[in-house]
Amino acid sequence: MSFRKVVRQSKFRHVFGQPVKNDQCYEDIRVSRVTWDSTFCAVNPKFLAVIVEASGGGAFLVLPLSKTGRIDKAYPTVCGHTGPVLDIDWCPHNDEVIASGSEDCTVMVWQIPENGLTSPLTEPVVVLEGHTKRVGIVTWHPTARNVLLSAGCDNVVLIWNVGTAEELYRLDSLHPDLIYNVSWNHNGSLFCSACKDKSVRIIDPRRGALLAEREKAHEGARPMRAIFLADGKVFTTGFSRMSERQLALWDPENLEEPMALQELDSSNGALLPFYDPDTSVVYVCGKGDSSIRYFEITDEPPYIHFLNTFTSKEPQRGMGSMPKRGLEVSKCEIARFYKLHERKCEPIVMTVPRKSDLFQDDLYPDTAGPEAALEAEEWVSGQDANPILISLREAYVPSKQRDLKVSRRNVLSDTRPAVAPSSARPGASTSAVSVHTLVPGGSLTGAADLPCALGLRTLLALPGVLGSGSGAQDSAGSNSVTVVVLLLLLLLLLATGLALAWCRLSRDSGGYYHPARLSAALWGRTRRLLWASPPGRWLRARAELESPDEDPERQQDEQDVEEDYHLVGGLEEAASQEEGQGCGEGPGPQHVPEPAEEARDSNIEGGLGLSAQGPAGSGGSAEALLSDLHAFAGSAAWDDSAEAAGGQGLHVTAL
Repeated sequence: MSFRKVVRQSKFRHVFGQPVKNDQCYEDIRVSRVTWDSTFCAVNPKFLAVIVEASGGGAFLVLPLSKTGRIDKAYPTVCGHTGPVLDIDWCPHNDEVIASGSEDCTVMVWQIPENGLTSPLTEPVVVLEGHTKRVGIVTWHPTARNVLLSAGCDNVVLIWNVGTAEELYRLDSLHPDLIYNVSWNHNGSLFCSACKDKSVRIIDPRRGALLAEREKAHEGARPMRAIFLADGKVFTTGFSRMSERQLALWDPENLEEPMALQELDSSNGALLPFYDPDTSVVYVCGKGDSSIRYFEITDEPPYIHFLNTFTSKEPQRGMGSMPKRGLEVSKCEIARFYKLHERKCEPIVMTVPRKSDLFQDDLYPDTAGPEAALEAEEWVSGQDANPILISLREAYVPSKQRDLKVSRRNVLSDTRPAVAPSSARPGASTSAVSVHTLVPGGSLTGAADLPCALGLRTLLALPGVLGSGSGAQDSAGSNSVTVVVLLLLLLLLLATGLALAWCRLSRDSGGYYHPARLSAALWGRTRRLLWASPPGRWLRARAELESPDEDPERQQDEQDVEEDYHLVGGLEEAASQEEGQGCGEGPGPQHVPEPAEEARDSNIEGGLGLSAQGPAGSGGSAEALLSDLHAFAGSAAWDDSAEAAGGQGLHVTAL
């Protein structure tokens, strides 16, 4: 008695998808809003490329896989196109070379620096011009080096040799309408295409021959897609007459009827198929959907076996698929997708649950490596070769990529020159030479000028030191920092020199030019001039009108200040008057306050000038002092009789 198998045996039946954590996503990416059914995303083991919104032309973002988190809006982009970018594709034989097609009718090939972009990339390695309308499809040959296919809205397929920037083949009569997509077969000898006329075609590009054609592969009017499988079959996605989304599998030897046909749902988004030739699993993502369906293709009916569905909350605007050599084999990861949201890129990991930590041979057979099996000239001559396979047992370690060579230009490094690590910047070398030639032959050899010499040498050598630290990553920002630092150091050196000079001047003058003394004299002089000026007089007059009974002593002081202002130039006359009064007849009691007032005026006038009193003024100063003592103590003073005889006057004070 035999029992029928109810569940089909498959090692991929329990594949499940899981999005990564938020800190491993790429945030704040402005995904392009252009109306074109493209994936808008391309991934390889080193970089993630996303077509983004750009003003004044087209651009796409290239990020190292490790640069997760929020992406700065000022992050550099690849922005050489003058129109929006419609499609991008990484070269399978060089992880640093990417091709882009744009609405400006050109195809451009770029080489990304090994560590990613540090400034906007505007100069491509080569520009391929041959289309008369926008270019919506670019795809590299799977086995031949530097062979690129492009298809545009002019219904023309062009095949280029990027190494020589020349057009190899032009297929302009095989598609009567818009081309939706193009896919190479396993060894690159043929390609299939899906066209707006609802036909699927299989074409030999080197002969320019149409090998097979299936009209109305899907009867719906919406876009459809066709891809080659590893065994030569063709897998298509499209719409039925009732706008239901369909999957179909075709045998190129007989395109009359599909080997399998399945209907999915009635959504409007175009289905984007991603094929893994190592596991024969097809992942189907719908634009605008929030799910990823995956199917296994077998040689047994019904040929297309549904496995599972990954569902999320946010709809997807595009999708990128990681090549097999970029997966983590230790976690049994068989696929990784990069889902584009409106402002984010979210990686989704497809995993087969296994308990063992050993390498799983059945999940990871030998896969296509980065080495090209053919050169472009060999493929043009008619040779075919399967991809060179590599093992993932020890995990794939990428080798050093070589630059893309274009015959009409030099090696790509000529386009973007780099500074060798061992070589110094020109500014550093010249500054070092100037330092060594300036010091021995100049006047900076004295012991007293040693600090100045050292400071000058330091300033001259500073630009070279700062510049050599930046290396090959020299930019406008580092130059600005260097200039600012130099200016600050020069200002600091100038301020220090002025302070030292002032200190020495004050010390040599015995405190005559001390800052405290100069400040006090300047402030007193300014205050007196202010009060004696017309505005000061007006303020004083107004104060007198408001308070007529103010203190007489204050009025006397203000009167003295006013007399000061008018007698600025009479210092010599006042000094001669004082000398005459000191040498002449002694004043009576009623004349005692006058010399004191004159002495006080002379002291005030001499405050700002900082002139010392000479011997001629000593008598006047003594009389002023004595008169002040008389006024405050109520004492009397008389002169010596010898004064009348012409001798030296002697003042006697009785308290």
